Amino acid sequence: MKCNQCAFRHVWPGRTLLLVPTRTTDGPLNRPLHTEDEARDASASSPRSARGALAALALSMLLSSLGTSIANVALPTLTQVFEAAFQAASWIVLAYLLTVTSSIVSVGRLGDRIGRRRLLLAGLSLFTAASMAAGLAPALWLVIVARAVQGLGAAVMMALSIAFVGDVVPKARTGRAMGLLGTASAIGTALGPSLGGVLIDQFGWRAIFLVNVPLALAAVLLARRCLPADRPTPEAHGAGFDVVGTLLLAATLAAYALAMTLGRGHLGLFNLSLVIASVIGAGLFLFAETRAAAPLIRLALFGDPTLSASLLANLLVSTVLMATLVVGPFYLSRSLGLDAGLVGGVLSLGPIVAALLGVPAGRIVDRIGTGRMSIIGLVGIATGACLLAMTPETLGVPGYVAPTVVLTAGYALFQVANNTAVMAGVDPQQRGVVSGTLNLSRNLGLITGAAVMGAVFAFASGTDEITAADPAAVAAGMRSTFVVAAALIVAALAVVAGGRALAARRLSPVAP
Repeated sequence: MKCNQCAFRHVWPGRTLLLVPTRTTDGPLNRPLHTEDEARDASASSPRSARGALAALALSMLLSSLGTSIANVALPTLTQVFEAAFQAASWIVLAYLLTVTSSIVSVGRLGDRIGRRRLLLAGLSLFTAASMAAGLAPALWLVIVARAVQGLGAAVMMALSIAFVGDVVPKARTGRAMGLLGTASAIGTALGPSLGGVLIDQFGWRAIFLVNVPLALAAVLLARRCLPADRPTPEAHGAGFDVVGTLLLAATLAAYALAMTLGRGHLGLFNLSLVIASVIGAGLFLFAETRAAAPLIRLALFGDPTLSASLLANLLVSTVLMATLVVGPFYLSRSLGLDAGLVGGVLSLGPIVAALLGVPAGRIVDRIGTGRMSIIGLVGIATGACLLAMTPETLGVPGYVAPTVVLTAGYALFQVANNTAVMAGVDPQQRGVVSGTLNLSRNLGLITGAAVMGAVFAFASGTDEITAADPAAVAAGMRSTFVVAAALIVAALAVVAGGRALAARRLSPVAP
């Protein structure tokens, strides 16, 4: 049964849908009453069980982020150990990234059908086994295969950790739970390079994969003990899984990710072919979804203006965030003359700020609402980008760090509010696929940002060889890149404001 006010499936046949007037801090709003959610809130699990469940979900998010960030530091070592070219060794990173990106929506949908607890436990177990296999692999190609399998487990962990929040905490505490997961993800991102360097130096490259094993086993034990049991769903006994849609979406996303990753800002013939293939694949996927009995993604979901605006804004914000990771190292090393150690320390400040702000931001979201916090976060990101666009080299490291902290703080606030807004209004039977789509929008933004913002930076610097560019040219390129970044955030603000206005118009009573 569909709500008359939006495209979400709020209840299943046989249940009553009520629209009740509610006043939030953002103003009066008629909202749908999700009977299953309210029943779950009324029969919430004990505080100890809820804490254990959140610990399992946070550990899952930390491990999936750590798997992304820890492998990069090992590439120089692995090229020497296996006597391989850097291009071959880089597939250790690419295999993980491609698998996560191409499968995250599908595994979220699968969790909705067969049970999120069951699939999350399987994903954690798969991640654990793949980490052990990568750490014990005697050949480079086996490490790459293990990393691809590890990426599949990480996709399950990313998609279902966010989807599970509605099952373990009351709606009034959703923001805090989302903030905790954001903190865990930021810690994993920040910890990867430094932890990887220490492990390689003390124990060798195999340790960066084997370190995941005890942590993942702890997550498995917590999940088995504390996560609520799966409930039967109507779709579990309905039409079969959308295999055609799954394959088309996976191929489309893999082609796009390869085009952006291998291109490194240069659109050669091979990369252009991959982009064209991804466009054709997207068209075929949309056509297949309109014909599927049980589509992978219900396209009607995107008829909800709040959801569509949140996903697009998430993509734009992630694109801008990637600019700090692409441009920052070159500006700090070439223009400011910092060595590699100091560059790494400065770049780690961003994830640290995000980790510190995650839980406090969640508490604020629970108090003032997601709408205001999303705008505050976007304004913070735009302010940081504008300051970076005007920063002269004479201000040195403080002139770069201060705006970056402002930008990253805004990102942390926006992420918590945006994730909470997206997941709060979703039918419980669609949480997995919507969570996967939310994660996908972020991943696509990061992938696109690495290519597009890198291309803008190179163009504005006036050279394709940034490592040999004049320091003044690098500084000018950095400022131009963040002018583009600020423009993208202004666009994100317009998208969010437009989505909210359209949603309010749909909910307003129609004059007779």
